[in-house]
Amino acid sequence: MSKTALIALIFVYLGILFLIALFAEKNKGSKLVSHPVVYALSLAVYCSAWTYYGSVGMAAKSGVEFLTIYLGPIIAAPLWIVLLKKIIQLSKVYNVSSIADFISLRYGNSRSLGAFVTLVCAASIIPYISLQLKAISETFEIVSTSTLGIEGSSVITDSTFYIALILAVFASFFGTLALDASKNKTGVMFSVAFESVLKLTFFLIVGVYVTYYVFDGTSDIYEQAELGLDLNQLSTIKGLSGGINWYFSIALSFLAIFLLPRQFQTSVVEFTNRKQLKTSIWFFPLYLLLFNVFVIFIAWGGMLILGNQANADYFTLLIPLHFGDHWLAILVFLGGLSAVISMVVVSTVALSTMLSNNLIIPYGFIKNLTRSKSFKNEKTIKNIRRLCVFSSIILAYLLYALFDPKVSLFSIGLISFLIIAQLAPSFFIGMFWNRGSALGSKAGIILGMMMIGFTYLLPFITENVLSNSQFVENGLYGVQMLKPYALFGIDLLNPVNHALYWSLLFNTGAYLVLSVIKKGNYRERNYGEMFVNSERVVELKENAYVWKGEANVEDIQNILVRFLGETKANKALRVFRKRYQVNPEEKLADARFINFSERLLTGAVGSASAKILISNVAKEKPVSLVEVLKILEENKETISVNKSLEEQSQKLIKLTSELKSANDELKIQDQLKDDFLDTVAHELKTPITSIKASSEVLTEAEDMPFELRQKFLNNIIQDTERLNVLINDILDLEKMASGRDVLNLKLQALDRCIEDAINGISSIAKRKNVDVRFQSKTQIQTEFDYSKMLQVFTNLLSNSLKFVSENDGKIKVFLEENSEGISFKIRDNGKGIPEEELDLIFKKFYQSKNQTFKKPLGSGFGLAICKQIVQMHGGEIFANSNLEKGAELIIKLPKRNA
Repeated sequence: MSKTALIALIFVYLGILFLIALFAEKNKGSKLVSHPVVYALSLAVYCSAWTYYGSVGMAAKSGVEFLTIYLGPIIAAPLWIVLLKKIIQLSKVYNVSSIADFISLRYGNSRSLGAFVTLVCAASIIPYISLQLKAISETFEIVSTSTLGIEGSSVITDSTFYIALILAVFASFFGTLALDASKNKTGVMFSVAFESVLKLTFFLIVGVYVTYYVFDGTSDIYEQAELGLDLNQLSTIKGLSGGINWYFSIALSFLAIFLLPRQFQTSVVEFTNRKQLKTSIWFFPLYLLLFNVFVIFIAWGGMLILGNQANADYFTLLIPLHFGDHWLAILVFLGGLSAVISMVVVSTVALSTMLSNNLIIPYGFIKNLTRSKSFKNEKTIKNIRRLCVFSSIILAYLLYALFDPKVSLFSIGLISFLIIAQLAPSFFIGMFWNRGSALGSKAGIILGMMMIGFTYLLPFITENVLSNSQFVENGLYGVQMLKPYALFGIDLLNPVNHALYWSLLFNTGAYLVLSVIKKGNYRERNYGEMFVNSERVVELKENAYVWKGEANVEDIQNILVRFLGETKANKALRVFRKRYQVNPEEKLADARFINFSERLLTGAVGSASAKILISNVAKEKPVSLVEVLKILEENKETISVNKSLEEQSQKLIKLTSELKSANDELKIQDQLKDDFLDTVAHELKTPITSIKASSEVLTEAEDMPFELRQKFLNNIIQDTERLNVLINDILDLEKMASGRDVLNLKLQALDRCIEDAINGISSIAKRKNVDVRFQSKTQIQTEFDYSKMLQVFTNLLSNSLKFVSENDGKIKVFLEENSEGISFKIRDNGKGIPEEELDLIFKKFYQSKNQTFKKPLGSGFGLAICKQIVQMHGGEIFANSNLEKGAELIIKLPKRNA
């Protein structure tokens, strides 16, 4: 592909990324943009050009050792539920926008420590960006000319310079949209997630191509590699020395996944909800696993096809080009370009925030910003960050121009990992040890950086830039014990792990010793307590911060307006006053307001600058450690008391609601009872009146015909039976309710009982021309009281007959058995049960007003008796409320075996 066409393709791709980011910014609330998988994919910014190309190069030279760079993050992922959760909690509470802010905040908003951390991050990021530019430049030359080597040295003719420029524009536009750097950069993160999908897809495609197209599967590659390569060297850990090196390499990548500014940006600053963390715990390791499936096969295949003369870093490009498959090489190039863009954009956004918040503003612009108006301050701060993005990328480009083309990507990448690892003691120990001090942290970082300079950077420069190996071979001033790769005689470790061991040893030692010897000031101890007890901080909120002194609310309010704008500042103040019941007329600021204001300012200008701004208008007094602990404990007790009072209040509200419901229930019961008594009185009076009338007729009429006399006697008998049923219902119900009734349980067929009940009402069903059908898959045996359950089934069937229409009425009965128990259902196509009656039909005194008869029949005891009998069998009965037509009553019974 010609260079012009390739440059055009790059610009088209960058344009697509720009549109994707713009789409995400405009659709922040959509399910696609805010999906937890997008967050998990953004974490894959870890897989930069170093991973995309360098892993294959390392696998070709060192074998399976390349896996250590991925095992660290995979091991770290399950710990995120504890460790990353703690980091996120603290960061969100204090509006932290970078790792420099996080460490600075831990040690009392230390301005100098924030600056130290920022310089360390810059020293780590800028060479890493140079590595990405080196990868773009070299792969561009490979794909466009099929040879490695940059034509010409002029910046004007260097395509890499223009690509770097476009990246700077993209990052500065989307990375500085909001003044508050702790706010989510949705557009950038969504485009990073998109690129993560692309680079994985293209890498898997070239992996399948090499394994199954160029070779005949993994077995074929292995067999050929066994003959042509030293597989023992490439596929083993290499004894004790190798095992120790694996341990330190894994530890290095473990630290990097937490400490790399781009990882802190994606995992902490961009975090929004718990689902993201739960998804990423399994998704991110799976992503890394997929990325490494074909690495070793591409490396072996490249060495078998191209030999040792080709640059192993670019086997993924060189193999397709070797076989004339230029289209695949272009896809691989685009995947590498995706890896570069995502890393450069996120890293420069993170670095620009740190440079502005911890160096430029606190040491250069803080006085000017204090005097300016809010809209000018916002514009100034955004411009500072944009300038930082441009400067970082241009500086990285200049550093890239100095690189020796022979230096591998992996070597440059490891320098960045080593440098950033120096933040580990201050970062990790500080979260769990409240004694850690800013002095110990600064001393540790300085010593660690010095050890990296001596054991890795200096020998790296003398060997690769100056081509002089005397220092490496003989040591400093010819002293063997001061050999950079074997300091004090330790030569088990490779250069990177050797530097990691000594730097962290000196770093951690200085941090611990100085923190114990010299106590930090009260702010450091206060924040130390808060970081160690992060769960309490979330609970206590502003009460977790201890402050003594004098400050006017108006002065602090003016600072907030100047940096946040009047609208946002006033809104924040309303929230604060409502939360703590603060009088708007209050003139003096308390510790809660100081902490609240610092947190608001931290998102805009960083923790160090926020501290300076507040201290400019507040007279702060020192607080002893005893006071810190005492106030924290008092605040905790206050919160506990308030929480207890709130719980008691909720209980009282619940009890009041229950009492109201009970009172309403009593009113309903009372009304039902009145209706019932009227009905029962009517039902008793009617047969008694009929019996009396029939008796009088029989007494007075001596010459009455036999047939007529028999009719009156039958009326008396029927009315007597009606009275008997009514009285028996009352007695049965009260007997069951009082617990005096006993079930006669026997193991028998439940379906036979249902059939008997159906037979019992069959004559009425035939008379009304109602179709009654019973469906049962198998015979169901269980323990139950036959007569009582027959009463239940008969009552339910009789009820259904009341509600269905004559001639077209249908009643279906179902009986099923499963692992949960036995289910009986009776469904009809009648008038149904009104929604307001669903909870009333099983009441003792209730009669439905929805029957097909003009006058309600029965005493209202039927379903109440059914409910009592079913409950005595350990079951439940209820009405189905999800029917459009008709009614359905369901009985659930447990399985009972003899």
